[in-house]
Amino acid sequence: MNADTGTAAGAPGLQDVFERALGAILARVVVSTDSAPQGTALTNWRTIAVAYSGGLDSAVLLQLAHGYAQSHGLVLYAFHIHHGLSPNADAWSAHCEKQCANAGVHFCVRRVELADRHKQGTEQAARISRYAALGELCREQSIPVLLTAHHRDDQAETVLLQLLRGSGVAGLSGMEMVNTAPSLVGDDALLIGRPLLDISRQTLESYAAHYGIAHVDDESNSDPRYARNALRHKVMPVLEAHFPGFQQRFARSAQHAQSAQRLLNELAAQDLAACADGETIRLSQLGQLTDDRIDNVLRYWFASRGVRMPATAWLSEMREQLFSAKEDARIRVTHADCEIRRHRDRVFLTPRQDDTDFDVPPAPFRWNGEAAIRFPQFRGTLHFEDAEEGVDAEWLRAQALELRLRSGGERLKPAANRSTRSLKYHYQALDIPHWQRLRLPVVTTDTHLVFAAGIGMHWISDVSLVANSSHAGQAIRLRWEHDHS
Repeated sequence: MNADTGTAAGAPGLQDVFERALGAILARVVVSTDSAPQGTALTNWRTIAVAYSGGLDSAVLLQLAHGYAQSHGLVLYAFHIHHGLSPNADAWSAHCEKQCANAGVHFCVRRVELADRHKQGTEQAARISRYAALGELCREQSIPVLLTAHHRDDQAETVLLQLLRGSGVAGLSGMEMVNTAPSLVGDDALLIGRPLLDISRQTLESYAAHYGIAHVDDESNSDPRYARNALRHKVMPVLEAHFPGFQQRFARSAQHAQSAQRLLNELAAQDLAACADGETIRLSQLGQLTDDRIDNVLRYWFASRGVRMPATAWLSEMREQLFSAKEDARIRVTHADCEIRRHRDRVFLTPRQDDTDFDVPPAPFRWNGEAAIRFPQFRGTLHFEDAEEGVDAEWLRAQALELRLRSGGERLKPAANRSTRSLKYHYQALDIPHWQRLRLPVVTTDTHLVFAAGIGMHWISDVSLVANSSHAGQAIRLRWEHDHS
């Protein structure tokens, strides 16, 4: 690999364009890492990585990045993902390792197996597995930026594919020069940079030919069964014949869409701030917006919570249910990543639940002075804490206790001077949504309710005590902490 990346025949200015683009990307990395909390993994901003398949595009990227790294004192890694889909996969991996060894570039290979291949399709499954593996490799080496070899023709294909799928402004924005993709790489700090995005495939081919850059040819790139290949080999040549240079115009349209999406995000952030109530959204505030702004803020809310973008029809149906259902209706709209629920005037985004945890049998236990006891079947931990008011510790140690879901009819007295009320009454008074109530366990003895998660301790005559009273022993209060996942 030759570090000399001067202007090649047929590739005027390629090195200058690349270096300006990479410089801008690394400037983002410096800002990102400087503002990162101490102790975070991705802080070694003088180390960069290239996603290196061995194909022409990534081979050119690696050579350009190698020259840049040498002249700027950076450490360069090349990450190769072995999908095992082609009989040539081992040979490609060996080729990449050899090229990196010759150039003195750190090389790492990761073998992956495709999950949900039949459900998602080979192309999408390979993409998901590839980016997840690349993210893992970057974290292992504390690398804050991953460079990919996407170029101007890739951008044109992406925009056209999104248009054919009926995507909105976000989809038509195509790829950015640098961004994060936590849903793909598993990290919201890792930056993905595309320094070749303003360079055409033809320019890269000329550059590779001029410098004799060795590369491999993936036979799947010629398979028209894949949508992107069909566009590349069947549609793009026709467009080029009738609209020469259309790729650059597509790229310009993508930049306009990116600008429009930034404005939409700014508006959504303002609307969300006006409608938000903690982690929820006030439906009455949301209802003051137009339908378009409601959809915009909901998409923004989903994105901020790491939820995949829903289809327009799904979003419209959800909006209809939220606003048209009766006030006491139990709204539960299921998304692939979450559930949307409504409680009184608030909209909640909650994890998906299959309701199998309603069948959890009671869990008998004894307390032997532990600070906490974990109950994985109930997806939570029961804590035992010293308190000013609570049950007598010696009494609690002597009891045969049971953690279970409520069966109905339980009543609780929260303090000596408070009335005994049903758990339902307390849940309503504390504004606890109905779906949370169903999963809040209680602690009982053979004869007493001791504690109800979400509400608190039950005052039991001759057992509950005030710790600072003259006759009191050690008072213990229980606290339930539900798993966050």
